[in-house]
Amino acid sequence: MEQKSIIAVILGLILIVSGFTLFVTDFSNDIDVDEIESDDDDTVPIGNITSFDDAVNAFSFDFFRKLKDDPENDGNIFYSPYSVFTALAMTYEGSRNTTAEEMESVLHIEQDNDSFHQYMRSLYDYLNENSVYNISTANALWVNDNFQLLDEYVNVIESFYGGKSSEIDFSDPEVAAEIINEWVESQTNNLIKDLVPASVIDPILTMLILTNAIYFKGAWEVQFDEANTTERDFTTNNAETVQVETMSIVETQDRFNYTETDEMQMLELPYSGDEISMMIILPKDGYEVSDITGSINKDAYNGWIDDMYDTELDLYLPKFKFETSYNLNDYLKELGMIEAFDEDANFTGIFGYLDVFISDVLHKAYIEVNEEGTEAAAATAVIVALTAINGGGHSRIVFDADHPFLFTLHHKETGTILFMGEVADPSE
Repeated sequence: MEQKSIIAVILGLILIVSGFTLFVTDFSNDIDVDEIESDDDDTVPIGNITSFDDAVNAFSFDFFRKLKDDPENDGNIFYSPYSVFTALAMTYEGSRNTTAEEMESVLHIEQDNDSFHQYMRSLYDYLNENSVYNISTANALWVNDNFQLLDEYVNVIESFYGGKSSEIDFSDPEVAAEIINEWVESQTNNLIKDLVPASVIDPILTMLILTNAIYFKGAWEVQFDEANTTERDFTTNNAETVQVETMSIVETQDRFNYTETDEMQMLELPYSGDEISMMIILPKDGYEVSDITGSINKDAYNGWIDDMYDTELDLYLPKFKFETSYNLNDYLKELGMIEAFDEDANFTGIFGYLDVFISDVLHKAYIEVNEEGTEAAAATAVIVALTAINGGGHSRIVFDADHPFLFTLHHKETGTILFMGEVADPSE
């Protein structure tokens, strides 16, 4: 496929960004959601909303670097930038002053921007109405049954994030966690379980839990033949060699989008329908994933995609399946989202008063890659509590993923990154 057709709007975000007229309002000025919403006939196509991919994608790489730099994450890494971003964006809608400024900087977005809202709604609609893929996303607000959210805040979440608000009794953390976790499981084909442990719910102080879930299952556009899957060596980050089931497409006339630099090779594997694809970034000899993650950002990523060309190659890719679980508090603080986690937090746009803060941001993700395609799911929970009571022509290319590599799953038209990870040891 021609590179320019892949990215007419490219990875804008690796799902979106830049060049929109900003329409800034403030809830304190009695925002009228009905005026912001467009009629069905006037819905802005996703292809025309490309400047916020930069926001999601910029956040994707910033956050992945924090995961990668944590010594505790020395194995496989996998998360959904879209899920984390969406859950935090919903929280951000109710933030004010310094809290809002810090979240805006970390998320690379501007509060109450009409184009951003339209982007979030259009992407939400695409993920839930697309008939080519088995893909969906869902948002929900779980509010303490003794408190009430501001109508303006609820309207924005419902209108642009498709999020529904439900009252829940947090006085029994076990029951409350079970209700929320059942919702998450139902939205992720039962792949994400126990996202919210009862231990993070304070029966008195927990006011609100915001959740996002995303699920994807897609078949490769060019299928791997199971008969060609063999045991091959894979060298891990620790320089250990393990035997893993490795798929291959060798000596065929199948063509793939490909590019390379001095440090890495990059390959696109599209899923049937050619709207979502996996991008694999494979370090060359003498380089490691950390060499790439140290400098990768949305601009570099977009540039590599721009440089891709259609070519034949020999492909080896290990099968892998793993799940991950993270508490994101420290990573977000390191990125600059500090006040949201302390007693000075200002989320007056949610409840109308101070004295609430983010106590935990939790994330779980799952992925399986095999000959048929990919199944992936992720979910994020933001827990809000009271602070207190109160190119061709060359020799044939070999793309041999026999050592740790990065990958993303993104929506090709906008470039938005839905999932991102590192395969450090496919045998785990």
